Amino acid sequence: MFFNKKKEEDKNIVEKKIDDVYMEDKVTEVNDGDVEILLDNEEQIEKKLAGANSFSKYVEIGKIMMGMVKDMKRGAYTSVPWFVIATIVMALLYILNPLDVVPDFIPGVGYIDDLAVLSLGMGWIETDIHKYLDWKLSEQNS
Repeated sequence: MFFNKKKEEDKNIVEKKIDDVYMEDKVTEVNDGDVEILLDNEEQIEKKLAGANSFSKYVEIGKIMMGMVKDMKRGAYTSVPWFVIATIVMALLYILNPLDVVPDFIPGVGYIDDLAVLSLGMGWIETDIHKYLDWKLSEQNS
């Protein structure tokens, strides 16, 4: 009973702290150095996404997001607004951080905030992800 109550309390904390305003504030702080940090930690992010059951459905989308950042960084994909890159960087680096709004080591609830950040971010850039995938397919077919 205590565990379920604690889980609900943690979920409420996440809902109060992680919203569009929180995300916008964090996204506007992202800079080129953060892009480098993201790329340097690609393997750890993939391991975290693959290793947590909560993230299993996000593994492929994480790879796509990482690919978009890489293609932008090397100059191959240029039709992407900085806001999209910053959103990807912020969301994936947030997942990597074990001591965020709800620390990841708390059993059963540690990934609620990570999922909230990733879901909000994906909602903001969904159209851009589709454009990137269309571009990627056209590149492969040419």
